[in-house]
Amino acid sequence: MSRVVRIATRKSPLALWQAEHVRARLLDLHPDLQVELLPMRTQGDRILDAPLAKIGGKGLFVKELENGLLDGSADLAVHSMKDVPMHLPDGLQIPVVCRREDPRDAFISNSCAGFADLPVGARVGTASLRRRCQLLYLRPDLQVASLRGNVNTRLAKLDAGEYDAIVLATAGLKRLQLDARIRASFDPGEMLPAVGQGVMGIECRGDDDELQALIAPLHDEHTALCVASEREVNRRLGGGCQAPVACHAVLAEDHLDMEGLVGAPDGSRVLFASAAGPVQDAQLLCADITSQLLDQGAEELLESLREFDGW
Repeated sequence: MSRVVRIATRKSPLALWQAEHVRARLLDLHPDLQVELLPMRTQGDRILDAPLAKIGGKGLFVKELENGLLDGSADLAVHSMKDVPMHLPDGLQIPVVCRREDPRDAFISNSCAGFADLPVGARVGTASLRRRCQLLYLRPDLQVASLRGNVNTRLAKLDAGEYDAIVLATAGLKRLQLDARIRASFDPGEMLPAVGQGVMGIECRGDDDELQALIAPLHDEHTALCVASEREVNRRLGGGCQAPVACHAVLAEDHLDMEGLVGAPDGSRVLFASAAGPVQDAQLLCADITSQLLDQGAEELLESLREFDGW
């Protein structure tokens, strides 16, 4: 008798696309499987009238899904890795990290061809402190305003004239076949991506060996090494997944290039660090990036977030 695998997912179009993608790949690999989606509404989806940094961060998008794994109502949960907190609940793990899509941030506007074309004082929407600090670092004249909701909701607010431009993840737009809305994608040298951006992770119970064997072919070790390094820098900094912290790793053959960033939410101060070397020295590179940022005052910047009252 074939096994039934239940995938916990948020109800947003992007989350459903990601769960459907994993479902399709599993069925290609194991035609005898029965794979069902278990859509859930998370706390992060319910509270849309406040910035994420004020209500608990991106971990609010995964808690209900993880509870489903722990109580046995679900077998898998598919996450955007940039939303996953640094520490997982006891008994859960992410054994599969899928191949990375485009990690860059996308500039979207109905009136401007590119970021440099925005007029002085233009209103730009984002839900991310990481994006906010980098936008204001590049253009202190901008009005950067909070923008919550799923991808289609954010695009609708742009189309309604509430913003001159918005910034979203390029990967999500491509997955939803909305990449025609992208006017330009920021080079990582202009705007460093979030930890794990463009990557899907599959979470499950740590003691389910049978299921882990079924999903193992979906794992991309190249991407996993990069994401693990990015998350290690964030863990060492204690930044969480909603703080104005960025880290991006690129693996070419056996060489790992990493960049890290910590910024003030108002863009008045942004710290940069970089390190490169053999992939077997990944932990040393993570330590190097962290030390560079701490030496520049990262701890003080992150501590000041406790007094930050939002937008």
